[in-house]
Amino acid sequence: MAAFALTDEQRSYLRQVREIAAAELVPLAEQGVEGSVNRPLLAAMGSHGLLSRLFGGTGRSAAAMELCLLREALAEVCTDAETALALQALGSYPFLLFGTEGQAARYRDPVAAGTVVASFALSEDEAGSDAAALRLRAEPDGDGWRLTGEKTWISNAPEADVYTVFARTTPDARARGITAFVVAGDSAGLTGEHLDMLAPHALGRLVFDGVRVGPADVVGEVDAGFKVAMRTLDVLRPSVGAFAVGMAQAALDAALSHTTRRQAFGGPLSDQQAVSHLLAEMATRVEASRLLVYAAAAAHDAGAPPAQLTRQAAMAKLFATESAQYVVDTAMQLHGARALQRGHLLERLYRDVRAPRIYEGASEVQRTIIGRSLVQRATQTRQEGSG
Repeated sequence: MAAFALTDEQRSYLRQVREIAAAELVPLAEQGVEGSVNRPLLAAMGSHGLLSRLFGGTGRSAAAMELCLLREALAEVCTDAETALALQALGSYPFLLFGTEGQAARYRDPVAAGTVVASFALSEDEAGSDAAALRLRAEPDGDGWRLTGEKTWISNAPEADVYTVFARTTPDARARGITAFVVAGDSAGLTGEHLDMLAPHALGRLVFDGVRVGPADVVGEVDAGFKVAMRTLDVLRPSVGAFAVGMAQAALDAALSHTTRRQAFGGPLSDQQAVSHLLAEMATRVEASRLLVYAAAAAHDAGAPPAQLTRQAAMAKLFATESAQYVVDTAMQLHGARALQRGHLLERLYRDVRAPRIYEGASEVQRTIIGRSLVQRATQTRQEGSG
C-alpha cells in the first residue's frame, strides 16, 4: 500500500465526501424515482463541488487517481450518487478529451453544476461487446449528416440533455468508419423510452429519425470516433474498478460488523473457522482490487504508453468487478435471510454489483484485451531480441 499511500489532504477530502453522502445524498437518493434521472441529487452534488472534481485544472478530465478515489468513497455510502457522478463523466469526457474548446466550454460548467445531464451513446442491440459493429447511420446531408437508427442500454436515456453519439459515417468499415457527435437531447427526430433493469438506474433506448448534426457537432475527426470511445473507456475503466472496490468494502464492513456481533454456536459467528476464512478471503480480494485500480490510475496519470494503459485498465476492471461480486455474495451468505429483505444494504448492493461486470466492456472482453496485449508484447520482445 505504501506505493499508493494517500496524502493527509486526500484522506480529509474523502472523509468529507463520505459525510456529505451520508447526510445529504442518501436521503435525496431515497426520494428519487427508480429508473429515472435524479436531478435534485445531481444538483446537490454540483453544489458541493463533487461534479466539478471530474474536471482537472485544464478544464478537461480529472486525474484518473482522483476520479477513482472519489468513486470509491461515494460507492461505500451511496451507490446512486456514485453512479450519477460516473455517468456525468462518461457522457462528457469524449468532448472534453477530444472535442473543440467551444464544445467543452458549452457543456463543462452546466455538467459540473448538475444542471445538464450527459450521456454516452455507443451500445446498440446488436453492437454491445462488439462496438465496432454499430449500425446507427450518419448519412450525408449538405455540410452535415442525418442520424438514423437506434441505440440501447444507454445510461441517462431518454432524459439526458446532451449525448455523445457514435454513428457510422463509412459503411462496412468497422472501427475505421465511426464518428462521434454531440447531440442535444431535445433535437428534432430524437425520441426514446426507459428500460426496466435489475438495478433501477436510468437506462434507456433511443430512436434517431433523421436527427440533423453539423460539422460543429463532430467530436474529434470524422471516421475516428472509435478512438474517442476507446480512449474514454480507458480513462474510466479503472474507476469502474474503484466503484466495485467501494461496494465490496461496504459489504466487507457489513459482514465484519454482523459476524462479530451475531451469537451462534456459543460465541460470535466470526469465531467459526469457516467464517473467519471467508472474511480473510473477502478482505484479501478487496485489497488486491484496490491496488490494481490504483496502479492503473497511477499509470494513466504518469503518461504510460497506450498499450500498457489499456492492459492495466482491463486488469483493474476485470479483477475488481469479479471480486466485488464474490464479496457481496459472500456477505449476503454470512448475513442469512435478513440480507434478502428489500431495503437491506446488501440487497441493494447485490443488485448494483452485477452490472459492472457487463458495462464498459464485459469481463470476457477484458480477458480478450489482456490476452491480446500480452501476446503482442511477447511477440514484440521476441522480434526485438532476434533483430
